[in-house]
Amino acid sequence: MAQSNTTVQPGRIRVLKKGSRPLGHRGAAGPVVYWMFRDQRVRDNWALIHAVDEANKANVPVAVVFNLFDQFLGAKARQLGFMLRGLQQLHTCIQDTLHIPFFLFQGEAIETIPNFIEECGASLLVSDFSPLREVKCWKEEICKRVSDSVSVHEVDAHNVVPLWVASEKLEYSARTIRGKINKLLPEYMIDFPKLGPPIKKWASTNHVVDWENLITAVIRKGAEVPELEWCEPGEDAAMEVLMGNRNGFLTKRLKGYSSDRNNPLKPKALSGLSPYLHFGQISAQRCATEARRVRTLCPQAVDVFLEELIVRRELADNFCFYQPQYDSLKGAWEWARKTLMDHASDKREHIYTRGQLEKAQTADPLWNASQLEMVHCGKMHGFMRMYWAKKILEWTSGPEEALAISIYLNDKYEIDGRDPSGYVGCMWSICGVHDQGWRERLVFGKIRYMNYAGCKRKFDVDGYISYVKRLVGEIKKRKAVPLFNGKEKELRI
Repeated sequence: MAQSNTTVQPGRIRVLKKGSRPLGHRGAAGPVVYWMFRDQRVRDNWALIHAVDEANKANVPVAVVFNLFDQFLGAKARQLGFMLRGLQQLHTCIQDTLHIPFFLFQGEAIETIPNFIEECGASLLVSDFSPLREVKCWKEEICKRVSDSVSVHEVDAHNVVPLWVASEKLEYSARTIRGKINKLLPEYMIDFPKLGPPIKKWASTNHVVDWENLITAVIRKGAEVPELEWCEPGEDAAMEVLMGNRNGFLTKRLKGYSSDRNNPLKPKALSGLSPYLHFGQISAQRCATEARRVRTLCPQAVDVFLEELIVRRELADNFCFYQPQYDSLKGAWEWARKTLMDHASDKREHIYTRGQLEKAQTADPLWNASQLEMVHCGKMHGFMRMYWAKKILEWTSGPEEALAISIYLNDKYEIDGRDPSGYVGCMWSICGVHDQGWRERLVFGKIRYMNYAGCKRKFDVDGYISYVKRLVGEIKKRKAVPLFNGKEKELRI
């Protein structure tokens, strides 16, 4: 485990492989390489802090590497453009402020990462933590492929309480994990140490990445789902959304969070942080720390926000980490699987194909509005997402198809798709994960039911449908802006 004088708590670090080359002995070790993927930021990043710390102890240089996959899990221009523009800023920042080189690879991480480790003679690989199956498999393979002299550390810089510390098993619900997390918060909600440039410099820090051509190529390839205008990428933009003087969540919009967050007609009541949290452009721990500082102003809003930010997000990571079938009916609890299969052959009022659902061609104007909001805005209101997924269960041939379609659409159009919270959102809606059994009914069995009439009681349904129509109309109009001097007018906020 990491040495006792480390600035990162040992509980945050898991040793995936103990190399034969000693790390703490000056001059005896090779460089430290930090493979960044889930936590794409310079500030408030425990994995980066650990990498620099270990490099300084061994008096060796440190480099950051990022591997770009080809449309990872179906990501398109919307998600990849946001991510790459954020990384472009990160590249400049990390080289200018910390004098650490940033290398970008394209291809398979199980080849690019071990090759780089061998080329530079590294003795330690530090990696971000992710609960997703694919990432776990890559890490296992990388541990096998790197030399026996190389150590591999995994740092959970994404969760406030490290996943493996919070719980060693699959938790049943928020109720069962909440106490465990809250008990550990005082230990892990600490201030981030100030990070300075490493003592030993990498031979050449100005590694060139042709960002413009790379971004252009990725945008062209994934053009089917275009980039968004409403969320600007990068760490500075993320802090602006959290703390900005103009429209920051904690500075200007916090008051309405507890009362209005479930009203789809009041999207500004939500924090707007999910794209930044998903790509790791802001630390959840930073958001929690800043929220606690203003708690006296709006105690209820802050408490609800911290429940969503810490307990619910970390519960989603727990589910995906301890349940390998996190996106399948096999990952549901026994009672839910049974009730869904008992009702799989119940007669449905409507059956729609994936294509019809994707194009919002259903008989339900409320559902169509939520689908169109996601397709064009890259974000569906959380309350609508529950209704949206439950209707897919009602309108497809069975629960497996419903789950597959909801995950496909979520990952394709949501700016924060391919995320544990997205998988768990679909699993909660369709498979009752982290929920309980309810009164039995057709199609749903004992899975919680939602319908149009229930939505009508909660908010102005017609108002929401009109709001989405207007929003989509404006987006389409802006996309039709004529060319200026033969160049496309770039519409970014």
